[in-house]
Amino acid sequence: MDGNAEARSQSPVSVSLETLKTEQVSLSSLENAFGPSSLGILVVNNLPPEYISLRQKLLSYASYLAALPAEELEALTSPSSKYLVGWSLGKESLKSGHRDTLKGSYYVNCAFYTDPALQSAPAENYPSFPEYTAPNIWPSEDLLPGFRATFEELATLIIDVAAFVAKACDTYAEKNIEGYRKGYLEHVVKTSTTTKARLLHYFPPTDDKSPNQENNNNDDDDDWCATHVDHGCLTGLTSAMFIDESLNPPILPSPSPSSPSALCPLPELPTSPSPSAGLYIHSRTNSITKIDIPHDSLAFQTGEALEVITKGRLKAVPHFVKGGKAGNAGVRVARNTLAVFTQPNLWEMVDGERDFGAFARGVVERNH
Repeated sequence: MDGNAEARSQSPVSVSLETLKTEQVSLSSLENAFGPSSLGILVVNNLPPEYISLRQKLLSYASYLAALPAEELEALTSPSSKYLVGWSLGKESLKSGHRDTLKGSYYVNCAFYTDPALQSAPAENYPSFPEYTAPNIWPSEDLLPGFRATFEELATLIIDVAAFVAKACDTYAEKNIEGYRKGYLEHVVKTSTTTKARLLHYFPPTDDKSPNQENNNNDDDDDWCATHVDHGCLTGLTSAMFIDESLNPPILPSPSPSSPSALCPLPELPTSPSPSAGLYIHSRTNSITKIDIPHDSLAFQTGEALEVITKGRLKAVPHFVKGGKAGNAGVRVARNTLAVFTQPNLWEMVDGERDFGAFARGVVERNH
C-alpha cells in the first residue's frame, strides 16, 4: 500500500439484527454501507444473547490451540488441501516475501450449516479440489474439549446473521444493478456447502519476532496480514480479542476422567495495547480507514466473487491487518479473531464462463 497514505477514522453503518429481520433497513443506509462512496462494510448489533459468550470462548480456543505441542498441531494439518483445512502456519507469504509465521489459522468447512452430516463440500464432479472437498479435521475432545461444538455453534450463528445481511444486500442490488438475480446473495448464504471459517491467532509480537521487522517503522505497513480481498461473497467478522498471555497463559489441563467439557475462556483486554494495531480497509473511494468492531457486534464486508457476479457494481473490500509492537519486557499480547467466508456452491456460475469452483481454483493457485 502507499506509504504516504494517511489512515482516517470513519464509522461504518451499524444496524440492529431486528431491523434486518423486519426488513426495515432504509435504502439510504444500504447506500451508505455498500454504495459507490461507502466503506463496503456493515456492522450488526443487538445479536442473540449467546453471541458474547460464544465469541469469548472460541477466540480463547485460538490461544489454547496455538499453544499445543508441535507434533499435535502437525497432526491437525492437511497438506493435500494446501493447508486450507485444519491448522496452518507458515504457509503464506508476507509482503516482504518471508513465510508468515506471525499468525496461525484453523480452517473449517461450514457445510454442516446445510446438513449436520456434511464436513466438506461434496466431492462429486470436483474430485481434485481438496481445498473444499477434504473433510474437516477436529482435535479430539481429550485434547481440546468443547472446541468443535463451540466452533460449529458460533459459525452457525454468524451464517444465520449473514443471511439477513445478504437479504438487505439483495434489496440494494435489485434496485441499483440491472439484471441482478432476485434473492441471489441470500440464496448463496443459506444453501452453500463451500462456506469456510478461519479462526486466527496472531502470536504476541516480540523484539526478535516483530511483524515485518525490516519495515516496522512504517506506520502504514500491512505487516500482520497483507492487503487483500476475500474471494467469496460476504464475509462475517468478529471483533478481535486481545489476550495478555503473560498474565493468562493458555495452559491446557492434563486429560483425566474429571476433565472439563470445555476450556475456560481467557480474560480479555478491553482494548489493544497498540492503538494503531487492527483491521484497516480501503474504502470505495480508496481512503484508508481503521475499523473498530464492538465486542458485541459482527461486521460484514463484500468479497471478490460478489464483485464479479455484479459486474463490478458491488466492489470487494481491500483490507489488511496492522500489527502491534512488542510491549514491555515480559508482556505478551496475542490477537485472536474469526472470519466466516460465505461463497457460492462449487457448481454455481459467477460469470458467463466460470463456476465458483473454477473461480476459486484460480484464487487458490494465485495465493498458495
